Amino acid sequence: MKTVLITGAAGGIGLASARAFYKLGHAVVVADLDEGLATSAAASLGERAIGCHVDVRNKAEIESAFQKAEKEFGPVDIVHANAGVSNMKRALDLTEVDWDFNLDVNAKGVFFTNQCAVQHFLDHGRQGVIVNTASLAAKVGAPLLAHYSASKFAVVGWTQALAREHAKDGIRVNAVCPGFVRTPMQDREIAWEAELLGSTPEKVLQSYIDQTPLGRLEEPEDVADVVVFLASEGARFMTGQAVNVTGGVYMT
Repeated sequence: MKTVLITGAAGGIGLASARAFYKLGHAVVVADLDEGLATSAAASLGERAIGCHVDVRNKAEIESAFQKAEKEFGPVDIVHANAGVSNMKRALDLTEVDWDFNLDVNAKGVFFTNQCAVQHFLDHGRQGVIVNTASLAAKVGAPLLAHYSASKFAVVGWTQALAREHAKDGIRVNAVCPGFVRTPMQDREIAWEAELLGSTPEKVLQSYIDQTPLGRLEEPEDVADVVVFLASEGARFMTGQAVNVTGGVYMT
């Protein structure tokens, strides 16, 4: 049994990842800004899971989650830095608040979580694994999501640099780049995009499907399975990768 810590794990991709790791017999720490949802999500998994409040913009709270994990299950072996946010505006309408919100959670949150993870691995002599959630928007700039794209490009650059720096310690760092995933975040984005483009949510949703060669919306489990693979021995010679999980929307 390994100990897995996942941020943004009360729903969407994070919860699917928690379920996938738990199913493999691992202990899971469900960390989320919403402590109530984190606790109920952990309870739905079983006795090898705990929930805790973590705002990834606060490094002390992340460190506390590692301490709770270690006290309950032993040192952390796998970290999925998944917490993320978005909002949609045209680039010239973006405010400093919009920019800071996306960069603080999506980029600085990964930075803090990864720093805590690597230090934890080194302190315990562990060859741990980190998987960061980036995005299709980390590979190609997304209209109406310029600030979000910037934050996710930052995640990929950080992932590559950190992987190079700590490969000598046996620590692997990779990222997943999901496409159009069926989550509450996407539901909000569909409504925003429809309003900004003078369209309808139904037409926006269909456009996402039309852009996906595999012909359907992506499910959180499609991403979670790749996260589990990247954390496994099957991916033992992979580090610094930003793996597309897009159904073919982006292929390079």
